[in-house]
Amino acid sequence: MVLVHGFLAGSNIWQIQLEYFSKDFDVIAIDLPGFGFSSDRQPPSSIEGFAQSVLDLLDHLEIEKFCLMGHSMGGMIVQQMAYMVQDRITHLICYGTGSIGILPDRFEPIEISREKLHQSGLENMGREIAATWFGRGVEDVYYPLCLAMVHQATIEAADNSFTAWQNWDGRQQLKGIKAKTLILWGEKDRSYGWSQIEVLWRGINESSLSVIPGCFHNVHLEKPLLFNMIVKDFLTVKVKK
Repeated sequence: MVLVHGFLAGSNIWQIQLEYFSKDFDVIAIDLPGFGFSSDRQPPSSIEGFAQSVLDLLDHLEIEKFCLMGHSMGGMIVQQMAYMVQDRITHLICYGTGSIGILPDRFEPIEISREKLHQSGLENMGREIAATWFGRGVEDVYYPLCLAMVHQATIEAADNSFTAWQNWDGRQQLKGIKAKTLILWGEKDRSYGWSQIEVLWRGINESSLSVIPGCFHNVHLEKPLLFNMIVKDFLTVKVKK
C-alpha cells in the first residue's frame, strides 16, 4: 500500500493511517522530492516528474504490484501514475483531489499563493494554507503537525509545485485508468470543489464515490476512524460477479 502526500506535507501526514493499515498491509508512505524527509532532493516541476520519482523508488524497492492512495497534489500524482503504469496498480484512491491542475475551485488562485510565497515567505504562506485544511483552522489538534511539515519543505519545491499544477491537465487521461478506483472527498473542501470531484467520478470508468459530511481537506485527520474504515472496505471487499 503506497501513500502519496500532498502540497507542503510529507509522510508524517499519514501517521494514523500507517498505524491502522500496517496491520493488514505492507505500507509505504512516500516523501516527495523537496518535501518531508526528502527536502534535500531536487523537486521536479511537473506532475509527470513527481510521478516518475515515486515509480523510481518503487522500482528500486522491487515492488511490482501495489494499491495506491494520493491526497491533494498527491492525488494528481497517483492519477498520472495510474495512467503510466496501469497494469501495476490493483486499487487507486483519489482523495481530496482533481484532474484540473489550475484548481478552479481553490480558496485562492495559484498565482496569489505564489506571490505570497515570494513576498512573505514559505512559512507565512504555509500557515495560511494549512489553516484552510481544517474546519477549526489553526485550532485543530493536527494543525501543528501540518506546520511542522511546512517547515520541512523548500521554497523551490513549493514554487515548482505551483508550476506543475498549472501545466497539468489529467482529464483526457481518465478513461485510460483501469484500476479499481475510489474517489474520496470532504464536502467542505476548500482546495478541490465538487466540480473537480464530479469530473473524476464521471471520467474514471466504474469508479466509486465517497463524500464525507462536515469535513474539509484533511478528512483522514478530521475523521480518521471513518476514513480508515471506508478505505479498508474498498481495498478488501470483493464484488460478486
